[in-house]
Amino acid sequence: MRPPRLIEVKDIPLEEIDTSNRLRPVSETAVKSLSHSIETQGLMSEIQVRKVKKTGKLRLIAGGHRMAAFRALGRTEIPAKVWDCTDDWAMLAEIDDNLAHAELNTLDLAVFLARRKEVYERAYPETKAATGADLVAKRWDTADNMSVVSFVTATADKMGVDERTIRRLVAAGRSLGPREIQELRDAPKRVSLSDLQTIAKCGSTTDRYDICRALGDGTAKSAKEVLARKKAPGATVKDPVEKAHGKISDAYTRAPKEARRRFADEHRDELLELLGADVPTVSDETPETDAEILPFNSKRAG
Repeated sequence: MRPPRLIEVKDIPLEEIDTSNRLRPVSETAVKSLSHSIETQGLMSEIQVRKVKKTGKLRLIAGGHRMAAFRALGRTEIPAKVWDCTDDWAMLAEIDDNLAHAELNTLDLAVFLARRKEVYERAYPETKAATGADLVAKRWDTADNMSVVSFVTATADKMGVDERTIRRLVAAGRSLGPREIQELRDAPKRVSLSDLQTIAKCGSTTDRYDICRALGDGTAKSAKEVLARKKAPGATVKDPVEKAHGKISDAYTRAPKEARRRFADEHRDELLELLGADVPTVSDETPETDAEILPFNSKRAG
């Protein structure tokens, strides 16, 4: 991979920087916090951009949240380092900037690591795991290139985690396409590593799509739940009200008649109120009734 070259450091109009095709969307919460920091302490480091040779345009490498914060503060220009670099170097720089400074959730971490592995092994092909005949040849090559460590080892060391965690995250991230990633990002509940591992192990593309869709729209709480439903056709996810109703109905049906009568008597007023019926007033006095008045017809002969 060709080493990068720093061209210049200068203030650049925000509108001149291309911010499309980013790996991670901007967080509004992070922008608000960063805006306050910039307003009180100033910008701590320049953003990174690259000059695209074919078009001469500037494309963002790192600093999407800083740009959004500047816009929120009403500023039109931002300090930036302008680089001449390859696509792979720019991608690694974007990924590493997020790994180092952003609080990534499990999904974004998996996506970033999978993309980093792809770019890293393209830039350093000697670190890619060998297979087949290449693997046999590598075993007998005593001059094997050991100057560049494997992606897993390098990343685990960089992040301060064990290699197994990196492998699990990478496998999960590699199994997801753009559509699945967006669906999981829209999920009401954060996706767990267990969910991602289940998705990665799916042999069926349809199963993977179904899991991502169900987690995304909130109709399932876990990937395993979706697969369990698929194995038992007709099983559906009940809402909390339906679930509670089922429990009450089951308990009432199983209870002996005297217990049901006692329950109805104890909850009589509440049940009538829920049904929209008027609750009768109980009185100890005997109610008075009007006697029927009959017309008097005289039968005496005139």
